[in-house]
Amino acid sequence: MNCIFLGPPGAGKGTLAFEVSKSYKIPHISTGDLFRAAIKDQTELGKKVKAVIDSGALVSDDLTIALVKERLEKDDTKNGFILDGFPRTIAQADALKHIVKIDSVINFDISDDEVIQRLSGRRICSSCGQSFHIEFVKPKKEGLCDSCSGELITRPDDKIEAIQKRLETYRHQTAPLIDYYGKKHLIVDIDARPSSDKVLASFEAKFPH
Repeated sequence: MNCIFLGPPGAGKGTLAFEVSKSYKIPHISTGDLFRAAIKDQTELGKKVKAVIDSGALVSDDLTIALVKERLEKDDTKNGFILDGFPRTIAQADALKHIVKIDSVINFDISDDEVIQRLSGRRICSSCGQSFHIEFVKPKKEGLCDSCSGELITRPDDKIEAIQKRLETYRHQTAPLIDYYGKKHLIVDIDARPSSDKVLASFEAKFPH
């Protein structure tokens, strides 16, 4: 079960990947985690990634692909894996097909308006970092953390303008992959609007153990 999770920021890919990874006993591979692990382990690729990130630039396709290839060669991917956050572009997808065969591409279907509602409603405690949501996980007292009474704030990337910008980047860069994999008959659409347990149930219905 070699699969890719595709979808806009805020679609719940990471949450579902965590659950699927546990349930199906396959690794969840996210490029962010790969970058952090390579930097921490000070591998040759990790040193290159650190230099790029420190300079404020984006990690190049070649470097990202090399890291993904290295990770997919590990033993724990023999029964499958979930790729989350890769590929982001057609060029990355073209490179990936020379590394490994992909069985399914899960497309998380959700509208921009719903993503904005989800992400712009998130609040983080400025003291202890606990997460809340103005609609889905309301604090007992408005604007204050349940645990430590710290002030709840909106992270800069959860502000509406920032979300719109991230969605724009996604539509421009990554959404073309839906057509790319659609032509190969690999796309499986999942309604990402319901709660995470319902999304997991619909995933399990489409991919029985």
